[in-house]
Amino acid sequence: MREYWKLLIVVLVFVALYVMPLSNPRFHSAIYEAFLMAQEYARKHVLFCLIPAFFIAGAIAVFVSQASVIKYFGAEAKKWLSYSVASVSGSVLAVCSCTVLPLFAGIYKRGAGIGPATAFLYSGPAINVLAIILTARILGWQFGMARALGAVAFAVVIGLLMAIIFRKEDRDRTRAGFELLEEEPRQRPFQTLLYFATLVLILVFAAWARPKELVGFWWGVYRIRWYLLALLLVALTLELARWFRRADIREWVDSTWGFAKQILPLLFAGVLVAGSLMGMPGSDRGIIPSRYVAAWVGGNSLQSNFVASVIGALMYFATLTEVPILQGLLGSGMGHGPALALLLAGPALSLPNMLVIRSVLGWKKTLTYVLLVVVMSTITGLVFGFMMGREA
Repeated sequence: MREYWKLLIVVLVFVALYVMPLSNPRFHSAIYEAFLMAQEYARKHVLFCLIPAFFIAGAIAVFVSQASVIKYFGAEAKKWLSYSVASVSGSVLAVCSCTVLPLFAGIYKRGAGIGPATAFLYSGPAINVLAIILTARILGWQFGMARALGAVAFAVVIGLLMAIIFRKEDRDRTRAGFELLEEEPRQRPFQTLLYFATLVLILVFAAWARPKELVGFWWGVYRIRWYLLALLLVALTLELARWFRRADIREWVDSTWGFAKQILPLLFAGVLVAGSLMGMPGSDRGIIPSRYVAAWVGGNSLQSNFVASVIGALMYFATLTEVPILQGLLGSGMGHGPALALLLAGPALSLPNMLVIRSVLGWKKTLTYVLLVVVMSTITGLVFGFMMGREA
């Protein structure tokens, strides 16, 4: 069977090379945009977002008690607790759809149920306090409120539906691989808590985006973030030296590298494809011209909301970039409903994100998760567009 797959890959590469429109200027610009997006991703997200996230994921896999993960996030855990924690996690982690992946993979492989894990997966990039505030300021309070309420509701509903759809597989997975494990804690509870708090704060301040207004609290934090990071790194060094054995640290680094090997190649492949198709945000130099996008998402029809949800699901948005992009699309004739649909689907999904989720969950669960996000975004956008039309 493997030989057939190898033959298929060879045939696909041959066909792609044979029909490649090398004389087309838009094809040239699409290739340039693909590498430009990959370069921007490497410069802005790998060092300050992904690497801290990998270390947190590695720490979860090594130092978090598997019994604790199962107790609070497992298939049999109390739903009000697991879903409430998972659905508001994004208010702390200002991360994009790719940075959340190592954290999601860490808690899922440690024994979290499919429901709480996917609720966390959606909420991580979607419920971003800075992004919601920026949305309300630039696009209007209606968009800000609808985005905040929709994101929390989506996280809970999607998680519950995933748990219901895959309840048998989730129950079998828990019984087969997790409930028999009994572990002695390596550190005292307060040491583990402080250690993880330090790692999370490193991620938060490293990924702190430059605010639009150069005054106020957010700008103040942005100006001193490097000093805060230096203090946190010193604190982390002291914690590792006093509370952890060399074998613990080595296992942590090995686990971190395992997540990086699994996720990074798929992410960069997805970023290259997304960049070639859509181009850099606002550039209009991808294979698909932006004028077509604006034409497909005008008004408030079922089709326009669905197209906006699909485009949002495929396109990669760095944290906070979706708001100015939508501002431009609204000015080009995009409807209010499709704009909200893209806001709800875009930050939580992307083509690179889907490739990595598949490597963790498999195609069936990944496609179900993507379908739920797209369908719910489409319906919510349709309702929101209707309500905004009535107000107008």
